[in-house]
Amino acid sequence: MRVLQLGPYPPPHGGVQSNLVAIRSFLLKRNIPCAVINITRHRKPDADEVYYPKTGLDLLRLLLRLDYDIIHLHLGGMLSDRLLSLSLVCCMMPNSKTVLTFHSGGYPSSPRGQKTTAASFTGFVLRRFDKLIGVNPAIVEFFQKVGVPAERTCLIYPHSFPGAASSDGCASDLLPEKLAAFFASHSPILISVGLLEKEYDLPLQISVVDRVRQKFPNAGLLMIGSGSKEAELRDLIAAQSYAAHLLLPGDVPYKATLQAIRQSDVMLRTTLYDGDAVSVREALYLGVPVIASDNGMRPPGVHLIPSSNLDALFEAIEQTLNTAPNEDSRTAPPDETNIEAVFRVYEELTNSA
Repeated sequence: MRVLQLGPYPPPHGGVQSNLVAIRSFLLKRNIPCAVINITRHRKPDADEVYYPKTGLDLLRLLLRLDYDIIHLHLGGMLSDRLLSLSLVCCMMPNSKTVLTFHSGGYPSSPRGQKTTAASFTGFVLRRFDKLIGVNPAIVEFFQKVGVPAERTCLIYPHSFPGAASSDGCASDLLPEKLAAFFASHSPILISVGLLEKEYDLPLQISVVDRVRQKFPNAGLLMIGSGSKEAELRDLIAAQSYAAHLLLPGDVPYKATLQAIRQSDVMLRTTLYDGDAVSVREALYLGVPVIASDNGMRPPGVHLIPSSNLDALFEAIEQTLNTAPNEDSRTAPPDETNIEAVFRVYEELTNSA
């Protein structure tokens, strides 16, 4: 068996990237070749069978040149015509089976998702895959709504934590200097980790810090990530009288990000549109309280609030910070059950070839 994965490869780190890396690590430990083609704008030199094509033609050449039995495509966000065209090309590759994991938890309930039918181009393309993996029940139902037979769909939850931050050694050694200084001068620390995009309602987090600091004068907010709204957010932060207590460091190495989560007092996940966020599960695993907008699919243990509600966010933060931490709050250690389920999909498809 030889596997080729297509999707976003870190950096930056995110939920889809973490799942892709976890699958690749699982396969390589078992001496199963697994190459990766990065399909995002973030590019590095090709290395260790991870490829960064610059154009669509370069990507097509890789698909024709590389040796594989399984193509596994990882998509999040909206199913754009560009991504659907890429999916169709993958399904047309000879002598291989195709798998799609759709990571966009909120897509089925979005206006575009609700309008999609079996007669649409989206439905036509999705039916070309040999197996479709949904990361929540709503996505699996969406696949079937657009005409994919139930036996070609499956539900596999996405998260895995291959690099949980260690408590050994000095914690500050794992943090970049700017983050270490921020932690040294602020307490409590609120943290958010994710893309700097409109759907994550980050101005709400910036606004709540003013109210939080009235109750907790040394509080600060650390917002890790990058995205199209970065410049706007920096301008918004600069306009606040409490700008010195807001840190937007951009992308941070994965281990340092996990250590920053571990050292924080509360994680915030305020969203207008969201799926099953890996950062939320990482924070829970590390024993950090999480306050998140209720999207109907948060894991147990999350403090849920309505979307875009400043009062609810502040009240949840105040309540959480006034509650003594529970030393036994860490959840059970993660396992590889979900990755093993993906591997069984590969075995099923290769055995049926």
